[in-house]
Amino acid sequence: MLTTLLRDSRALGALAVPLILTQLAQVALTTTDTVMMGLLGTTELAAGGLAIVIFNQIRTMGVGLVTSVGNQIAAAAARAEHATARADGDGAKEAAHHEVRGIVRAGMAVATLAGVAGALIMILIGQLLTLLGQDAAVVDLTRTMLYALAPGLLPCLWFQAIRQFTVGMRRPQALLQITLASIAVNAALNWVLIHGTFGLPVLGLTGVGIATSSVYLLSFIALYVAAKRDSELAPLLTLDITRSEAATVKHLLGLGIPIAATYGSEAGFFSVTALMAGSFGPDALAAHTAVNQLVYIAFQVAVGLSHAASINVSRELALSNHDSARRIKNTALACAAAVMTVVGIIYLTLPRLVLAPFLESGSDQALTIATHLLIITAFLQFFDCTQNIGVGLLRGLDDTKSGFRITLIGYWAIGLPVSWLLAYALNLDTVGIWLGLLTGLAATALLLLRRYNAALAAAQAQNTPATA
Repeated sequence: MLTTLLRDSRALGALAVPLILTQLAQVALTTTDTVMMGLLGTTELAAGGLAIVIFNQIRTMGVGLVTSVGNQIAAAAARAEHATARADGDGAKEAAHHEVRGIVRAGMAVATLAGVAGALIMILIGQLLTLLGQDAAVVDLTRTMLYALAPGLLPCLWFQAIRQFTVGMRRPQALLQITLASIAVNAALNWVLIHGTFGLPVLGLTGVGIATSSVYLLSFIALYVAAKRDSELAPLLTLDITRSEAATVKHLLGLGIPIAATYGSEAGFFSVTALMAGSFGPDALAAHTAVNQLVYIAFQVAVGLSHAASINVSRELALSNHDSARRIKNTALACAAAVMTVVGIIYLTLPRLVLAPFLESGSDQALTIATHLLIITAFLQFFDCTQNIGVGLLRGLDDTKSGFRITLIGYWAIGLPVSWLLAYALNLDTVGIWLGLLTGLAATALLLLRRYNAALAAAQAQNTPATA
């Protein structure tokens, strides 16, 4: 049992570790922008923060639309590999490769549609900000930054589509190097454009938006070039979206829309709880924000494991290896539990150390509240990781609708009412909010794993991949 777990963990880690490090590097990228904006002043930080919140909400949902590309690529690639062992291997392999190229084209088409639509929505939101009761000075700065960020959404989603292609082919190595390089490039461009170095105009906050859009474009070009230099990826990578098949685009949208809705629902759930925390005063909101950022950083481990497990499930189901798909679930959960146990111990034993970067200059009351929240977080993050892995496992079965329905139940029908009841009716304040978060995430995790086990059993009984 232990030997099998270790073997499976190594196989999962080969794909998950680069993805986890890439996710953490992306967090560093957004953190750089925040630090740079903070140096400009309070108004600029407020305006830039609002613009990034709007951009990230749209970007996250756009990423959801192309996430299933990796699963479809993984299944097609598995069939291509399996075909080489058959008598008609060459013909079947070429057919599978043709399928991969079709998925890549369709994925780029979906990314293009989402990028254009999302950019227009960002511009429209910028025009409507004055109707939302925001400060006029903040609105003007936010609007100009949204205009600068909007063009970057398109190459951002192109990058994500090719990223899913490389992950589906289990060759994500270039992702980490490119993301790490983008952090340095982003910081340099921010400084040059904000302050007008080398004779350029001083752009201030707008320079942050232009730098971010430029980095997305450069990252897309770098990933495309890296894939084209890979002998296994190059023959399968095509950007000719005019040859995309309508049926494949429709299939990807059918899988991607529930994923995008799931991502949007989760982001909305945490946004509402932030508003609830703010109702208890600035100290409570500061504590909530600090602890939420720590959860977000640890959450990147779950994201990497979820993507890796999802891709591997797609591969195993394409080959009708149902027992392997079941072991992938256990392996991913075991790896997540091991990491979260270490993180939880640090939270419980060194709370002031981990909170210092966020609350060192804050009030003692904020630090006290955050310390109490960390105790809850030490347990909450197990369920947070589990529910994210559960969504990924179901995506590996092409069951994206169930994941969306279950998260609606867990987040909104269970988690939010419990948060309100404990925070306001029982006067537990911010602690009550986080106990509600824990309850909602736990319910979501259990329901997702139950659905995965049932769907996998049904697929094994039919000996065909499960569908939503």
